[in-house]
Amino acid sequence: MINRKLRVVLAEDSVVLRDGMTELLGARGCEVVAAVGTAPALLAAVAEHRPDVAVVDIRMPPMHTDEGIRAAVEIRATTPEVGILVFSQHVETAFASRLLADGAAGVGYLLKERVARTSEFVDALHRVADGGAALDPEVVTQLMRGRRRRLVDALTPREREVLELMAQGRSNRSIAAALVVSERAVEKHVAAVFGKFGLVATDTDNRRVKAVLTYLAENGS
Repeated sequence: MINRKLRVVLAEDSVVLRDGMTELLGARGCEVVAAVGTAPALLAAVAEHRPDVAVVDIRMPPMHTDEGIRAAVEIRATTPEVGILVFSQHVETAFASRLLADGAAGVGYLLKERVARTSEFVDALHRVADGGAALDPEVVTQLMRGRRRRLVDALTPREREVLELMAQGRSNRSIAAALVVSERAVEKHVAAVFGKFGLVATDTDNRRVKAVLTYLAENGS
């Protein structure tokens, strides 16, 4: 049973939605200490009220691109004790990754069209305010896809060629013949791929298979 009355700053550029959410949250035992429509106003409200949690839309005036989540990243950096719940129609993977860079504690990211009940939203607010996480599965999926792309994009052109040939099931000797390089050079490239993918040597894990799986996942997403 949730008993604590949360102090909430609400940032939503739609006046109708902002007013509606303020009423709904008030009826659910939350205190909306400020309801604002721009990112600068959000930053000012958080600095003034130091709420338990800030609810933030991504796209806000004046450009309606990523002003809201930029502000959320700033709040996370300057006042980490304030929980952040991004509530949007969009998944912005670059800034979401920055928001979650130090972990998901005290962070939520929900998609508006996928929240079926007000109680789910309020539960997520309490979880985030208490240092937990509330991440929509679709957000997690897109973040993971973005991470795979970044891992593969970190490879040099030659390392990518080696990985592509590994994905074809070729041995180091076969790769060396195909690329007209020494087998030792291939071994160095393979080791570099493992390092960039964070695949450490163990007794049971087959790093070669895991590297190929990462490559296939990236190219299939």
